Amino acid sequence: MAGEVYLTGFGAYLPGEPLDSEQMARRLGAGERGAALRARVLAANGIRTRHYALDERGEVTMLNEELAAEAVLGALKDRDLPLESVGMLAAGTTQGDLLVPGFASMVHGRLGGPSMELLSAGGVCASSMTALAAAARAVRLGEHGAAVVVGSELVSRSLRQSRYEGARSTFDAEFLRWTLSDGAGATLLESAPRPGGLSLRLDWTHVVSYANERQVCMSAGGEPVAGRSWQDGPDLAGAVAGGLIRLRQDVKNLPALFQLGLREFMALVRAGRFRTEEIEHVLCHYSAEHFRGEIFDLLRGADLMIDEQRWFTNLHSRGNTGAASIFVMLEEAWRTGRFAPGERILLIVPESGRYSLAFAHLTCVDGTEAAPAAVARPVSHTERALPARARFAQPSPPVAATPSPLGQPLPGDGDAVRWTVLELARVWGDFERQLHAVPLVRRIDTGTATLADYRRLLLHLRQQVVEGGRWISRAASNFSVELFALRSAAIKHAAEEHRDYQLLERDFVAAGGELAEIQGGRKNVGSEALSAYMFHQASQPDPVDLLGAMFIIEGLGTALARGWAGALREQLGLREDQVRFLAYHGEADDGHFAELAHLLREGVLDGARAARVVRTAEVVARLYAMQLAEVDA
Repeated sequence: MAGEVYLTGFGAYLPGEPLDSEQMARRLGAGERGAALRARVLAANGIRTRHYALDERGEVTMLNEELAAEAVLGALKDRDLPLESVGMLAAGTTQGDLLVPGFASMVHGRLGGPSMELLSAGGVCASSMTALAAAARAVRLGEHGAAVVVGSELVSRSLRQSRYEGARSTFDAEFLRWTLSDGAGATLLESAPRPGGLSLRLDWTHVVSYANERQVCMSAGGEPVAGRSWQDGPDLAGAVAGGLIRLRQDVKNLPALFQLGLREFMALVRAGRFRTEEIEHVLCHYSAEHFRGEIFDLLRGADLMIDEQRWFTNLHSRGNTGAASIFVMLEEAWRTGRFAPGERILLIVPESGRYSLAFAHLTCVDGTEAAPAAVARPVSHTERALPARARFAQPSPPVAATPSPLGQPLPGDGDAVRWTVLELARVWGDFERQLHAVPLVRRIDTGTATLADYRRLLLHLRQQVVEGGRWISRAASNFSVELFALRSAAIKHAAEEHRDYQLLERDFVAAGGELAEIQGGRKNVGSEALSAYMFHQASQPDPVDLLGAMFIIEGLGTALARGWAGALREQLGLREDQVRFLAYHGEADDGHFAELAHLLREGVLDGARAARVVRTAEVVARLYAMQLAEVDA
């Protein structure tokens, strides 16, 4: 079953300081010959300030891939997620920095991070919406738990005066020269809403091309005729001198694009995709203020006009950034608190390249009101901590999310406790998606695990579990008198768990394994990292943050281990005496979690300690998932 898609983080990057018309002319270089034409274009487009990746001498200061990378990082920061959580990068631009390879590859290389799926969407203004539609389908199908989409343009270097020497420039070229500018916008897509905050649910996208019936309107590189493109001449210098490289737009034919836009708008209304009276916000990309009036006149004539007060644009202050424009708009509207829960947003991007149109419908939702158990979360398949065989495994069907074992904050919780409980719920959701991306766990979920899989799971868990009582005891010895309740709890916990590894050994033998094999096994890479981290944290003074580790490790027991025990018994025909470790933890960890909930409310948490608890939970979650992924090594 396909899942939902939510826009949960937004970023924008506009290089340099905002430039007015005079500063713009100095950066690009402008002779007196075209002054009147420039003034005419600026009056029509209504742009007061814009941004260029050019210094005062007109030298390029950044690459397009750098602009895009900055916007992506901004979206991740807005959502407070690492790049390692992203499984797909979809990028749209008009012109990349290089002819080859694809733009998304260059952005990925600039960002670093994990291996991931890439999509480079070519085209003009609607290329970023094409990227959005593709990434949304991947998330909706469960192929990725998170994807990032970016639209980026660095057009200024093509607009400098040196590119306009030689053949006389035309109005079509000059129009774009004084209209386009640089920038990037990005958004993060997830399979679940942003915990504890607002998200924009992506209800549908609609992207259509009319190239089958329309000629080229905006282009660079000459004509689509053999012998007349920029690559067909004896040398590139001739193509540059002949003005073939310049961007051009057949301005007189733009009204045809708006007519096509009205046709698609009407078709979407007739199909019931939206009702004009229910749209609270319209974000529409148009290249110049002059065209806004034409669009409104068409909608009024068709009796489909949405109140003008509901339309938002930042064209006047950010300029026309092409493929980036719609996301640059969306980021500002989001950042300035324009959207409220329940409100509907319509995105519209007409593209004049060879006449394409893109629409998207969003609904603002409040993550604090969503019941975690009711959200179907498609499986994520990319985490930096997981090895390549886990990252590139075939996607499995969506797995319903398990609510945080701690539940929701209680009415009497103070600010620190409430924040901790909500943040741990977020960590739990991420942890569960990581787990269901692990091949072994996926096989348990889908009923394809083997007896050999189960024995390997026990063998690898035993090597880390055998040290559990030791690090818990070390933690107990490092608590001060002020935190006596935590010290007592740690001592009790160590006593209860220091022989858990023996249960693992007996299950392993009962399932057909040899005792010498499991006792002689060594920790895998993930287990080594997890054990080292736990001993390091337990050795610190007053290691309160180990409550975060307890949340993950005991939470896995109470929320998932019992289910795994039942699934493995059913799939493999196992007896009760062969799954005692998983079954025991499914029951015993309920009590441990009740104790954890009590300890969190013992007055030990302040802001700094709460942050440490959450951070440790994040680290332990990542390392535990890595440990399970390494079972297949």
